[in-house]
Amino acid sequence: MPAMAWVILAFGCAVLATMFTAALRDLIDVWFTSAEFSYGPILPLVCGFLVWQQRQNIAAVEFSGSWLGMLIFIFAAVMAITGQFATIATLVQYGILLALAGLILAMTGWQAFRLLLAPFSILLLAIPLPAFFINNLSSQLQLLSSQIGVWVIRLFGISVFVEGNVIDLGGYKLQVAEACDGLRYLFPLMSLGFIMAYFFKVAMWKRITLFLSAIPITIVMNSFRIGTIGVMVEHWGTRMAEGFLHEFQGWAVFMASAALMLGEMALLARIGRDARPWREVFGLDFPAPIPRGTPRSVRTIPKPFIASSVVLVVFAIGLALVPERAETIPSRESFVSFPNNIDGWSGRRDSLDRIYLDALKLDDYVMTDYVRDQRDQVNFYVAWYGSQRAGQSAHSPRSCLPGGGWRITRLDQVDVPGIRVGTLPLRANRVQIELGNQKQLVYYWFQQRGRVITNEYMVKWYLFRDSLTRHRTDGALVRLVTPIRSGESYEAGDARLAQFAAGVAPRLDRYIPD
Repeated sequence: MPAMAWVILAFGCAVLATMFTAALRDLIDVWFTSAEFSYGPILPLVCGFLVWQQRQNIAAVEFSGSWLGMLIFIFAAVMAITGQFATIATLVQYGILLALAGLILAMTGWQAFRLLLAPFSILLLAIPLPAFFINNLSSQLQLLSSQIGVWVIRLFGISVFVEGNVIDLGGYKLQVAEACDGLRYLFPLMSLGFIMAYFFKVAMWKRITLFLSAIPITIVMNSFRIGTIGVMVEHWGTRMAEGFLHEFQGWAVFMASAALMLGEMALLARIGRDARPWREVFGLDFPAPIPRGTPRSVRTIPKPFIASSVVLVVFAIGLALVPERAETIPSRESFVSFPNNIDGWSGRRDSLDRIYLDALKLDDYVMTDYVRDQRDQVNFYVAWYGSQRAGQSAHSPRSCLPGGGWRITRLDQVDVPGIRVGTLPLRANRVQIELGNQKQLVYYWFQQRGRVITNEYMVKWYLFRDSLTRHRTDGALVRLVTPIRSGESYEAGDARLAQFAAGVAPRLDRYIPD
């Protein structure tokens, strides 16, 4: 390939980076601030090595170009530009990666691109998944890790009680929260599994098995870590669950997980029709140097690649001419002033622990326990976000409630009669939950930019649409919880929440702008 082609490709990468600097900066920030994705900076280096490893095979293939590559590039560039206008960093980041893949395919053609596909795919693991997906996955892993961890603790004859993600050892409560939920291991271990599977020269099903095994290995090893912490706390005190020892245990468990995957490779290599010793099917192959005097052929620059480069320049010029969009965060009143007395209900303020504030990343909130006639109780919670563009978004109670040990026995939607939020009738998610003999009824809805929404995925759609059309991503989650007393029906709880909502809903306009 002429040097000019590589110059054009390098120029195209520079243009992409310039067009989407903010999204790339957000990605780098996540790499260096989030423990779950701290492996991110390594993956581009690994990708570069894998491409270099294939250089002889790539050199032997004709670069025919591909018009499909140009179509992929146009689609990806539009996706990234849309994500930029919508201030959704994840959409931009995936768009950049797909656009780069389209450029390379337009230059090389399918035969050469197949050699680059696996190295290039590893870069997908460097991009954080959408926040709402991570939140749901995190809650499920927390619950599973807690349950298996408690089983490990009980194997040592230690009395322990578990409620969701809280493991009560008597003198100490171990919370399986964000720092212990397994995501810290899952994504790095899956990346390591992908690399190991790439160098594992066996049947495809074995390589897929190795890669996917990172998920159960993460869950089991994280559960073992939780169990070990519980046993150590029981015998040597709470310092075993804090500080340096806690972090060191995490590193030790990750290394043990990697060792398990190596053992799995050795086992997989010895089963099946293609059984061979492990050392014959796994290892790094370095390309031999190209002999001196090898004749070099001059390749022409494929037309699809030239056309894609022209389209890239047009996109860049068009984006530069568009005025810079600033996200609008509307003025509002702080929840500090939210009344503690509402239509006969008397409230007592409560606060969230720092570990939950760090996970929720909210901008303002109110959490108050209201009582009426010294009998009726309602817990009122609202989390408000001025921006939901970069990982900050309302966590659905559907995924958070089980973390406290509560079991959802029924979930549906209900129209709360006679109550309007702004100009809209109030429709809420209605959730019946139980924990042992305790019962509670939960109403919750998402109040976002003049809408009342009950579906979490519709929240994402309106977030995307309003980002484009209104330059706004603000919004709130509103949640009401009331205990169901012994012998009381859920219908009585419905009436209680409806009466409370009638008093609180009209007051929300000052705190949650339309």
